[in-house]
Amino acid sequence: MSACEVCGNDYWMSFEVHTGSGAVHTFDSFECAVQRLAPVCEQCRCRIIGHGVEVDGRFFCCAHCARGSGAAHGKEIKDAAGVRPG
Repeated sequence: MSACEVCGNDYWMSFEVHTGSGAVHTFDSFECAVQRLAPVCEQCRCRIIGHGVEVDGRFFCCAHCARGSGAAHGKEIKDAAGVRPG
């Protein structure tokens, strides 16, 4: 058993997440993993748990937030979800 680094729960089904930087984190749930590791949208402040978009080195949960942020290239971003290929 390992204790979750977010909530401290010592759970027999805890798991590790290894990041690209080499860090290793222990969690007891995906909820705790999201709270610790998911980036935050710079426009609406929600956790980005999907693909999100990156504009000018800033992270947003969707194209709508990127466009509303005032980021230099934000106006050019379009969501691809639900768009049918032509």
